[in-house]
Amino acid sequence: MRAFWVIMGLLAAACGACAAQAAAQPGNAGAPAGNPGRLVREVVYNELHEHADHGYFHYWIERNMPGGTSLEEQVETAAGPVTRMLQSNGLPLAGHAAALEQERLNELRDSPSKQASRRAAYRQDEERVTKVLVLLPDAFVFRDEGIEDGVQRLQFTPNPSYAAHGVETRVLHSMSGELWVDLRTKRLRRLQGHLDENVSFGFGLLGRVDKGSWFRMVRTQVSPSDWKMEQFELHLSGRALLFKTLARNTSEKRGGFAAVPPRITLEQGVRMLEDSAFVRTAIASDVAPASLVTKR
Repeated sequence: MRAFWVIMGLLAAACGACAAQAAAQPGNAGAPAGNPGRLVREVVYNELHEHADHGYFHYWIERNMPGGTSLEEQVETAAGPVTRMLQSNGLPLAGHAAALEQERLNELRDSPSKQASRRAAYRQDEERVTKVLVLLPDAFVFRDEGIEDGVQRLQFTPNPSYAAHGVETRVLHSMSGELWVDLRTKRLRRLQGHLDENVSFGFGLLGRVDKGSWFRMVRTQVSPSDWKMEQFELHLSGRALLFKTLARNTSEKRGGFAAVPPRITLEQGVRMLEDSAFVRTAIASDVAPASLVTKR
């Protein structure tokens, strides 16, 4: 989930005052399923709890972007995720590109200053995740769209009584969409939204996010208490810094989730990435891209 919430957190880095309100309702165990707003608060509480005490996993990531495709493996550590590039545009890294990737990992493993910077950036991302989560119950109005196979579908629209402050919060608050909740675990299974109107900042002189920008996320349960993002799409357009075009088009798939020891260190994560056996076992055993049959 973290990658998605970090991106959304960049759009909604505000509303910290909502945290106390969400935390004050620990689970709302007696909330009726027919009350969409209270169900969302339950989900937010559970997601915040998971976010503070989650498991750690090793998995592959396949990204499709305008510049091409990539295949990576990632290990979650106590200092944030570490990633190794496996393939670019369907071809395994080799020669100079492979050497540069190994050099990057070696430097990260051996440099205290780079590790400190990684930890600081990870803490900032964690704060953004929390802020966007606690924003959801108050910034939107939710409507029940029915239950199917134990999943509650809710539609959300901007709450007209919510005062959005800041550019990022205004962008998120201008979205409408749908979310799906697993009723057994009260966890988020799917979320998608689109921007209903252009959002300008600096009276339109500094930038604009275009109407029609959208995102979609699908999650899967990987342990009794952990859910992970398995699909993500983001299509964002607009203008920033006067006449600079703002564009972000990303499609991502993840799989091969394998648990790793809790709170492993960044150095341990790097060493794990250097073990190519993961590609032949944990990744290949899942429904992975066909190109994964190529060994490094």
